[in-house]
Amino acid sequence: MPAERVPMRRVREILRLKHECGATDRAIARSLGIARSTVGLTVERVAAAGLRWPLPATLTDRVLEVMLYAGHGPRQGERRKSEPDWAYVHHELRRPGVTLMLLWEEYRQRQPGGYGYSRWCELYRAWEGRLSPTMRQAHPAGERMFVDYAGQTVDLIDGRSGEVRPAQIFVAAMGASNYTYAEATLSQSLPDWIGAHVRALAFIGGVPAQLVPDNPKVGVDRANWYEPGLNRTYLELARHYGTAILPTRVRRPRDKAKVEVAVLVVERWILARLRNRRFFSLAELNRAIAELVADLNARPMRRLGVSRRDLFLELDRPALKELPAEPFEYAEWRVRRVGLDYHVEIDGHYGAAPADPRAARRAHHRAHDRAVLQGRARRRPHPRRRPWAPHHDPRAHAERPPALCRVDNRAHPRRCGGDRAEHRQAGGADPRKSTAPRAGLPRLYRHPAPGATLRRRASGSGL
Repeated sequence: MPAERVPMRRVREILRLKHECGATDRAIARSLGIARSTVGLTVERVAAAGLRWPLPATLTDRVLEVMLYAGHGPRQGERRKSEPDWAYVHHELRRPGVTLMLLWEEYRQRQPGGYGYSRWCELYRAWEGRLSPTMRQAHPAGERMFVDYAGQTVDLIDGRSGEVRPAQIFVAAMGASNYTYAEATLSQSLPDWIGAHVRALAFIGGVPAQLVPDNPKVGVDRANWYEPGLNRTYLELARHYGTAILPTRVRRPRDKAKVEVAVLVVERWILARLRNRRFFSLAELNRAIAELVADLNARPMRRLGVSRRDLFLELDRPALKELPAEPFEYAEWRVRRVGLDYHVEIDGHYGAAPADPRAARRAHHRAHDRAVLQGRARRRPHPRRRPWAPHHDPRAHAERPPALCRVDNRAHPRRCGGDRAEHRQAGGADPRKSTAPRAGLPRLYRHPAPGATLRRRASGSGL
């Protein structure tokens, strides 16, 4: 309690003990639990105001306070120092490298007689405690983008059949600025999950340091806090954009509280406004969502007094990495065996196995094909099902990895025996004279010289 100001009931008790009981200042201070200097100053103020004991019965506490403390600082209940702009302090703390000590020093430069550092931090923590009562997290600018699907869906109506299909709502939110993105997808499958990420990164115009999902089966094969097993396509997206994927802990929604709040805001300010509208195509629904997302990001937030878009342009946008020259090209990983003719099958299409498996997808114009090439021997396919490619140049085999050229004769003795005559007639070495099988090593066929002709023996004339 400050020595200059004492409650009026204490003033009356000090005067009673002083004049009626004849107690000393030290005894009065010990009896009332106040400082001895406060007792002396109170007696002096009463004398300076021209008051005597006993005080008049008509003298109220408010009048007595004015008589004793008029012109001696602010009235009781008023702040003695101007309150700092805590919203500005909270905003600046999100900038990289900004600390409470730095902001307090700037505050004291503007107000030399302001609060001390400990009191200043105490007042800020009290103000910050009113923002959210649980699990406070720090989100530096440009560090994290949280992603999730909303629980609510929007119905899409087929104009021909009248069938109603629910569309899923994908939501992404930046950690520092709460900048929000939302779109509708037909499902939560891997193509839609990856495509929504690509469009969300294009929407924010940069790449954050981390992508934070929960543990959806479409993106995380094995949920683990220390070593999560990520889907291979999802991991390729992170490598393409130069970012990291950090799934949250299982059943810990507070780890991604930003996107949980963003989902709630999207459901209230976007989906609730679309509840009475009917949509007949996904493109029409996404156009309506895009308009409301722009309105949501331009709306000032209640406590901070600034919009999500303004915060994004000031905080997150300068800290984001640049987007790559081309967006991520979706592809799936599939296991395929490579035949003896170096061809693979991809959804009924056959072609030579390229060095880059994506080239097979481009050649066949397939949207979701990718082959994992494994050099394992398999039977020669039926001619009617997959004819031997006459244009295939055997000299190109030398450029293939050795695993793609190796054939284990011990595993396929009949087929390899039928091939020996072909290689002898083409000028190749006789495999039976080789010492490789005795050493436990597979034989490596040598291709005939360019222009040489091959004559095939009858199927019943094997060795």
